[in-house]
Amino acid sequence: MTLHRDAFVTADSAPGASLRSEPGASLGGPGGVWTLDGAALAVADSDGPATVLVPSEGVRLLAVDLPIANRAKRLAALPFAVEDLIAEPVDTVHLAIGQELAPRRYLVAVVRHDRMAEWIARVEDGGLDHAALVPDCLALPAPTAGAWAVDLGATRAVVRSGDGTGFACPAPLLRTVWEAAGRPRTIAYGAALPADMSDGADVLALDPLGRRLLAPALDLRQGAYARRRRSLPSFGKRLAKIVAIGAAAHASIAAADTLALRGIAERREAETRALVARLSPATTLSDGDIAGPVTDLLPQSGAGGGANAFLPLASRVSAALAPLGPEVSAQAMRLDGGVLTMELQSTDPALAGRVRAALQSANIAANVGAVAGGVRVVVAGQ
Repeated sequence: MTLHRDAFVTADSAPGASLRSEPGASLGGPGGVWTLDGAALAVADSDGPATVLVPSEGVRLLAVDLPIANRAKRLAALPFAVEDLIAEPVDTVHLAIGQELAPRRYLVAVVRHDRMAEWIARVEDGGLDHAALVPDCLALPAPTAGAWAVDLGATRAVVRSGDGTGFACPAPLLRTVWEAAGRPRTIAYGAALPADMSDGADVLALDPLGRRLLAPALDLRQGAYARRRRSLPSFGKRLAKIVAIGAAAHASIAAADTLALRGIAERREAETRALVARLSPATTLSDGDIAGPVTDLLPQSGAGGGANAFLPLASRVSAALAPLGPEVSAQAMRLDGGVLTMELQSTDPALAGRVRAALQSANIAANVGAVAGGVRVVVAGQ
């Protein structure tokens, strides 16, 4: 089994050994840093505490104001603080609190319960039930405020932001997301970034991966998903105890904490109004409830309901176009009535044919045609 010492976090799957396939491998409690990708757990660095890096595409990281000093009350208030920041009902997701990013401002992870259950089952099956679960974007060095640390691979890009959060996206979408974020300063740790996205003036020292994860910014193994210990009661008893503690904590939130949460809501409303004014100047928001008008501005869900269809559909198309590499540069994307329209910037008259072939090979039905300055791709939600 090859162990990669001083390995960097990589946006693409690193060559590594599977815990399941290594003859004679000890599953009793291995240490080091592992990646959870595809069907196998692969070793990334043999040093450091037992840690499993999970795909950041399955985690939403937020910087949340929680002006509550008591930890128990802070945990009880967390669902109320994030419910307006996420699309899913709060009872369908797992919430985990990480490091304090600024006074009374915390890193928070949001993961669907079904995804957490899948990850836990896979790490336990691989003998790593004692390991921390950390979104892989948090394995990148933390950049300075206003900057991005970027690991660009062939098919996906991993980003850690200067505000303490991070994310991952298909590689072809990186430029679009970067421009939408106001073109922040970037530091590359994977493939070289395009010249207009790179900034070689700000370079961060890169420690070995295991050392960077000695104290991860956030561990998803919290609450009902905390690491198992022999002395703990069964899962059902633990869950009942957690529910009872949660109910008691809800009942004991003081009036001062309620006022603090009201302050959070007022700040979020002001930020939302500013964003609407910038992105949709023609929209007028009344002094009352703005949830309805703001929701009307968002792309609609697919015909079957569920979460917003934009990112899954855009991700499928972007993944299909990834083999075309730097030939493809997304200039604009929009979802209207379940139909995704993507404008690709190019001066190559043959690009439309290559885009059409790439989408057909991925079984994506699309209308592809050359337009002034590039190629237009129209895909109905599937």
